[in-house]
Amino acid sequence: MKRASFFACLAFAFLAAPAVRADDAAKTKDIVDTAVAAKFNTLVAAVKAGGLVDVLKSKGPFTVFAPTDEAFAALPEGTLEMLLKPENKSKLQAILKYHVVAGKVPAKVAMTLSEADTVQGGKIKIAVKDGSVMINNAKVVKADVMCSNGVVHVIDKVILPPSK
Repeated sequence: MKRASFFACLAFAFLAAPAVRADDAAKTKDIVDTAVAAKFNTLVAAVKAGGLVDVLKSKGPFTVFAPTDEAFAALPEGTLEMLLKPENKSKLQAILKYHVVAGKVPAKVAMTLSEADTVQGGKIKIAVKDGSVMINNAKVVKADVMCSNGVVHVIDKVILPPSK
């Protein structure tokens, strides 16, 4: 009986080990590598066009509210194409930086806040509505994607800084 239990535990440990290693590997990826692996193609293209790859690969820590590809597609027609042009780099950077908060803010902490300062200089509003965390008018659809240099929260809309 003891021998059967030993082999059952050994088999369980062997089968569970890859999952543990996969989680550990995910935590060693920085924000950019995590976005690439998760196929956030539009966000990655925007970060590259905005010249922010090195910043988001740096030590940080950062909290990134990452719009999905569908969120970028929902922008008015031609907006994304216009922002990706080299002559609009500063506008694109402002929008991307509006999605970033300095420091690592997990969802549990974010839910206790009413606003946060972005690295762009503006503030985002944070609220809990019907059990969902809202960042301005965007809903957090996946929270706490941990990275080596911060955390990513996936949102369903691109949030825009207030007009000056």
